[in-house]
Amino acid sequence: KLVFFIVGTIIIGGLFGFLTMGNMKTYDALIKPPLTPPGILFPIVWTILFTLMGISLYIVSNEKYKDKEKAYKIYVVQLIVNSIWTLLFFGLNLRLITFIWLILLIILVIKMIIEFYKINKVSAYLQIPYILWITFAAYLNFALYILNK
Repeated sequence: KLVFFIVGTIIIGGLFGFLTMGNMKTYDALIKPPLTPPGILFPIVWTILFTLMGISLYIVSNEKYKDKEKAYKIYVVQLIVNSIWTLLFFGLNLRLITFIWLILLIILVIKMIIEFYKINKVSAYLQIPYILWITFAAYLNFALYILNK
């Protein structure tokens, strides 16, 4: 079950990344803001974050909690929103829209963390790197929009 949750999250989360890999030349040509990490870091970080998400979901699934459905739903919704961001940013180059999309994702992840916290605190704490990373991604996304209008 743990492997299923981790692998499933990585597949869903990375699907559009895989499909839009050919558009990296466009991204590479953009003016980058300060603090932009090297490109090789992104797949490493996302693999770690998706793994932590899968572990969190596994922890939640093993808890005896009356209303886990809300936590499951928000998990799936935030994962889909996360995946679509990749398509919008790399596939369609919609940098302003993707910044707004990231704000939506941040809100969803905060809601997910709250729901996970009600069920198991560790599952919520495992999402701290995720919320920090997507907040940082929002900075990068907005700066890329401003620098490359």
